[in-house]
Amino acid sequence: MNEEQHPERKPIEIVGDEDWKTRVKEEDAALDAQFGSSEPREKPAGAESSGIDASQLPPANFSLLVTLFTTQAMTALGLLPNPMTGKAVPELPLAKHYIDLLSVLEQKTRGNLDAGEARLLGDSLHELRMMFVQQSKVNA
Repeated sequence: MNEEQHPERKPIEIVGDEDWKTRVKEEDAALDAQFGSSEPREKPAGAESSGIDASQLPPANFSLLVTLFTTQAMTALGLLPNPMTGKAVPELPLAKHYIDLLSVLEQKTRGNLDAGEARLLGDSLHELRMMFVQQSKVNA
């Protein structure tokens, strides 16, 4: 359909709001000032690298995934310092969430893991659940 078929319709007008870009840059600068970041948030045009050396990253595998969730749960339990704040503050609902995620992983992978992977996941879950109970009593 075009205007000739419907002369009573007004053409659609597209209005751009460039002001949002300025607001985002100001918010980014305020956050950088608040958290002490001196690195620019915006990449130069054509920059494709994030600055991360891929050769320094560990290989992606099941053990790393379990370790990642376990570390997050321990941080949320207040047993490790939060890397953003440097403080160990218990956040039990978040810890429970990470433990639940590991439990889902255990349920969905049952029968598909080798003995070492199954033991790592089972032991991690057991230890995290015990730590959760202990932290729940301490923070009650």
